[in-house]
Amino acid sequence: MLQPRIPVNPLPPGHPTPTARTEPVTAPAPAPAPAPATAPRASVQLTPGSAVALAAGGGAVVLVVGAVLVSMLLAVAISATSIAVVAIVLRLLIRDMQKGR
Repeated sequence: MLQPRIPVNPLPPGHPTPTARTEPVTAPAPAPAPAPATAPRASVQLTPGSAVALAAGGGAVVLVVGAVLVSMLLAVAISATSIAVVAIVLRLLIRDMQKGR
């Protein structure tokens, strides 16, 4: 019921299908301009200096992200502790008020 239906293409992509012409062509069509040749891409060459700089930059990013995450965890822990202390103090105050002191 919920099976995907994949259309079947009888010809591979990139092969145009021939069309029937009803009128004879009197003048030949001009040849298309050749596509400009693309230069092959140069691969990235890492020198020892750039490899060291890349490793140092990656290490710095890891340290900064780690420091930010640790500081966020510490902020959550401090907030949770302070909320727990406030809850205990409020509980003690409410208990004292109910005893009539």
